[in-house]
Amino acid sequence: MAKAGSVRAFLPSMQTDRNRRAPCPSLRLREVASMYFTMVMVFLVILVVALQGTAPRENYFPYKVPLDPQSSLELSWNVSYPEQVVHFQLLAKELKFGLLFGMSDRGEFENADLAVLWSDGHSSYFGDAWTDEKGQVHMDSQQDYQLLKAHRTPEGLYLIFNRAFSTCDPKDYLIEDGTVHLIYGVLEKPVPSLQAINISAIHKGLQRVQLLKPNISTPELPDDMKTMEIRAPDVIIPSQETTYWCYMVELPVSFPKHHIVMYEPVITAGNEAIVHHMEVFQCAAEFDSFPHYSGPCDSKMKPDRLNYCRHVLAAWAMGAQAFYYPEEAGLAFGGPGSSRYLRLEIHYHNPLVFKGRHDSSGIRLYYTATLRRYDAGIMELGLVYTPVMAIPPGETGFLLKGYCTDKCTQAALPPAGIHIFASQLHTHLTGRKVVTILSRDGREREVVNADNHYSPHFQEIRMLKKMVSVFPGDVLVTTCTYNTEDRNQATVGGFSIMEEMCVNYVHYYPQTQLELCKSAVDSGYLQRYFNLVNRFNDEEICMCPQASVPQQFSSIPWNAFNRDVLKSLYGFAPISMHCNQSSAVRFPGEWEKQPLPRITRVLPKSAPRCQPARETPPAAPARVNWGRAKAE
Repeated sequence: MAKAGSVRAFLPSMQTDRNRRAPCPSLRLREVASMYFTMVMVFLVILVVALQGTAPRENYFPYKVPLDPQSSLELSWNVSYPEQVVHFQLLAKELKFGLLFGMSDRGEFENADLAVLWSDGHSSYFGDAWTDEKGQVHMDSQQDYQLLKAHRTPEGLYLIFNRAFSTCDPKDYLIEDGTVHLIYGVLEKPVPSLQAINISAIHKGLQRVQLLKPNISTPELPDDMKTMEIRAPDVIIPSQETTYWCYMVELPVSFPKHHIVMYEPVITAGNEAIVHHMEVFQCAAEFDSFPHYSGPCDSKMKPDRLNYCRHVLAAWAMGAQAFYYPEEAGLAFGGPGSSRYLRLEIHYHNPLVFKGRHDSSGIRLYYTATLRRYDAGIMELGLVYTPVMAIPPGETGFLLKGYCTDKCTQAALPPAGIHIFASQLHTHLTGRKVVTILSRDGREREVVNADNHYSPHFQEIRMLKKMVSVFPGDVLVTTCTYNTEDRNQATVGGFSIMEEMCVNYVHYYPQTQLELCKSAVDSGYLQRYFNLVNRFNDEEICMCPQASVPQQFSSIPWNAFNRDVLKSLYGFAPISMHCNQSSAVRFPGEWEKQPLPRITRVLPKSAPRCQPARETPPAAPARVNWGRAKAE
């Protein structure tokens, strides 16, 4: 630190004219010292910001997921948003002659983007590749998977490499927000060249993750925090590929109101690749008791009352980390008006059909009696669970829209609005894309959440990169895209897994009475559609009074005319709005035959940000020395 004398050397000469009052030296020194410390602090702030904006350390991989059911392949990664790059670390515990790793639209090996490590039995190579529509592997003319390091340890072979989000190479996959379908394959025999790899003959599989995790700092947890584990005790995982297991938990009597501030998974060791996702639901408060149950969720022995346990408290999916609430909010549970009963649901994905595997996985809740400023709430957006919203068979990309109208937000939201910080998108088996967009004054303003590669087999609550504020008069439109190529009957809306849903569960604060803001086409207009289709088709459509909507849809001959008219109907017909309070009663107002919100300006499509073009030699694989097995 500079002494006073050295500081004075930087001051202008002092006036010595006694007729004028000389400035106070001590005051000037304080000013200069203040400026000095201010400059130091500004420098430190700039330094901290610069450090935060740099790429993550090459050896720092906070996210990890097993790729295969045996956990012999483990992927770890980190994300650099300033550089728009994902850094990968792939651990192969037992590797013979190479592996394939990459991404594709739905997890298929055709039209895939691949990083390939292979050996011809003498030398080993690493290269950026792609597959055509027949699954044939080709070297990419633009090498965008950059191998940084390959080294063997007692654990196995580690490969460290990176890839830009967007390369503007038409053969490369665009890494974006939402679900990414990762694919892998193992080479158990040497191959003379990349083109000689036979995709159909290798052991392969897929894993779904959210690669672009939000860059959000971890909130500080309270000192009086307690934990509670909601776990299914000693489940013998059924020897079948898919099982949903339900287990009931009862909170202590007179359990007071608390705030959940965080939760995380608790996975039984060895089952990390089988426990696919888990959810904790709170039961309806109007029932005094719920039967204890531990068994498959689709069992005929499951008590019907468990269907009234649908209020989500926590949700986790493979690859997800701990979920934190913002420091100013927590999810209330316990206390008056809250059910003491919780239902844990675990999805076991057991493609290798292991037998006799025991599991006691679940979710650990972190909660506090020191209530935060805001109660967090969960609101349902999208479509009502009703058969009037249907998808014809044989469709590759059929769109349905669910509306939360300006009239509903005007009636139900406080003047200061609400703030959405997380979202969980949900459809059943035919869902392919889901997006919710906020509109204000007839103009689309921002995307709340979007997943262009959505999978119903990978559903998790995701923190938003930026909180979205919704005010009275705003409109929220949720659009779902469906694929019914493998179906020969219309898929109607409903609760069954073979029926469809279009929902966005948004997590927000402060909590309001608005728990459901969803729509469906007016049933009278749908009946006009059935009448029209019946008039213009030779086939007789069941129009008898006792015929249900699903029966009428099932009797439609799905020609181009009938499909186009249905699409048009959903695009202009008035809607029935469900602007529901937490008691399931609608807010006061007229909600039938409501006009569709008028959107005059849509958001422009964002162009991918490509990495700067660089001069590269003709594509060639990189030589790798990883101590591979010798060809026999």
